[in-house]
Amino acid sequence: MPSQPNDVTGLLRAWSGGDQRARDELLPLIYGELRRRAAAHLRRERRGHSFQPTALVHEAYLRLVDQQVPWKNRAHFFGLASEMMRRILVDHARARKRGKRPGAWTRVELDEAVAIAEQRDVDLVSLDRALQELSDLDPRHGRVVELRFFGGLTLEETAEVLGASAATVKRDWSLARAWLYRRLTSSSDEPPA
Repeated sequence: MPSQPNDVTGLLRAWSGGDQRARDELLPLIYGELRRRAAAHLRRERRGHSFQPTALVHEAYLRLVDQQVPWKNRAHFFGLASEMMRRILVDHARARKRGKRPGAWTRVELDEAVAIAEQRDVDLVSLDRALQELSDLDPRHGRVVELRFFGGLTLEETAEVLGASAATVKRDWSLARAWLYRRLTSSSDEPPA
């Protein structure tokens, strides 16, 4: 991670204001952290996945560059970057499923942080669907999962992005993990829609 988070925040805000030079200066400062997060996403994927961390970072960064986002701070940026990476991987899994015969599921490991403690394999598309259901029920809980699990943000960083207290985020995180655990384990035998 950059040693000067304020430099990253300042560059992000300048980029939001239309300063393209700030965007160009930002990439070397954030690239290592983006690559670390991409590698974390890919560790949850099936073995032999066709994406490499570098390709995932580049794809996510290209999508982020096209966004017209008023960046608040580095946590906000990394949260959205991780969300982009998740979307890319879900899209990839869906495309792969379309190419397979019915019943052939793409399986990926779900990190212990989502409380599937027995190293269960979970279909990434099912996880995405469950996360969308959770977000429909409680948008903040869904956002907490995206930022914590997929974004790799700490409780404090998540609280900063959401404008909530760390205690609230901790409580939301616990409730969301429990809900996802129940949802994923109760539907794990059902084929995807």
